[in-house]
Parts: sequence; structure tokens; C-alpha cells
Amino acid sequence: MAVVWPELCIVATAANGIDALRLADELAPDIVFLDIQMPGMTGLDVAARLAAGEHGPHIVFITAHDHYAVEAFEHSARDYLLKPATLERLTRTVAKLKSALRDKPAGDAAALRTLLQQLGVAAAPAPQPLQWIRAAHGRETRLISIDEVVYFQSSDKYTCVYLQDGESLIRTPMRQLREQLDETRFWQVHRSAIVAAKFVESTHTDFRGRLLLKLKGRPEQLVVSRNYLDLFKQM
Repeated sequence: MAVVWPELCIVATAANGIDALRLADELAPDIVFLDIQMPGMTGLDVAARLAAGEHGPHIVFITAHDHYAVEAFEHSARDYLLKPATLERLTRTVAKLKSALRDKPAGDAAALRTLLQQLGVAAAPAPQPLQWIRAAHGRETRLISIDEVVYFQSSDKYTCVYLQDGESLIRTPMRQLREQLDETRFWQVHRSAIVAAKFVESTHTDFRGRLLLKLKGRPEQLVVSRNYLDLFKQM
């Protein structure tokens, strides 16, 4: 792969299916290469769990046999690779992935679910929206109800959780957090910020033409980036 796609950044490798799922949840990669036969969980099991989310990664399966799977992958998967993969075949896979990333940077979980149905593999049920957060607060770990959260903001390797009466840190990346939140209650207003809609008190435009949010119970104001202005057109 280093020959055909030298700019590809490999963020992690896993020795088994359980680690593969854990790392995919933690790192939220754009692409996951899954061997179909792995200890712990098969590649299909891992894919079924990833397909339960709305923004799953692009999946490339790797298999040594299973002709039915190969036939199904031809129609729905981003790609499949038969072992051992040749350089020419890898080059074609890379071209497909680059095209898919240009068309849809986030993975297409719906297409993955369709593929799994063709294979007779049921996708895991969609997870319930996040209800509680375990957050660091000084030397303590607090259990915070999602109803108390005013907004989230990314900060280096952490995400800050802002309440009306304080703030805490969690290790969950913003992208992963967004997928766990109820999107009807939490709105992304900036690449680095997600707010609870019920705590939005008002909006106004500053002298630079930026839309700012005033939040109930918080002194700071948040800037809404251009990509999310449509959320507030009716306010």
C-alpha cells in the first residue's frame, strides 16, 4: 500500500476484530480494511457494528475465498481484495477509495448496511443517543447527564464539556461525539463546537458580519461558521 498510496496515513492496525472495532470507534478513520476471518470478531461482524452509525468509514474487505461475498461486493462494497493482492489490484482499490472520498468524505453507512443484508448479516441495531458522560473534573470523574450540557468544544486531544455551572474534559473526539448525540437536540455550529439547542438564547451579527450565539447561563458567545448558518435563518 505504501507504494500505490504513499500519502495514506495509517492511524492504527489491529490484531483481531475486537481491537479493530475499538480503534475504529476511538479514531474514527475514513477507511477501514477488514479481513473477513479475524479472531474475536469477523470482519463482517465489525462492519455490522460500524454500519449502525450514520457516518461509518469506507470499508474494504479482504478475503481469500467466499464466492458469494465476492459477487455481492462487486455491487455494493467500496471494494474487496482477494489474497494475495497484486500491485495492479491495489492500485485499482486506491483509485476507487480516492473517488469515494472526493464524493463523500464520510463513509456511507447505508450502502454498507445494504451490502451486509446481501450477505445475510444483520447490522447491529442503531445505538441510542448518548444520555450520560463520564468527564474529568480535577481529580474526580463526574457522571454528567446530557441534559445539563450547554455545549461541547474541541480542545487539542480533548473535548471540553460546558455546563451552566462549570466545565469538564472528556477524551472523546468531536467527530465521534457528534455521532452519539441526538441531532435534533444538539446542533453543530462550528467545526469545533456543538451546542444544545435548548440553551441557545439569541443570535446577533457582529461588526465583522459573523453570527454569534448567546447561550443561557454562559458568559461567552460562540461563532457560527458559514457552513451552519442555515440552522439559524428562522431565528
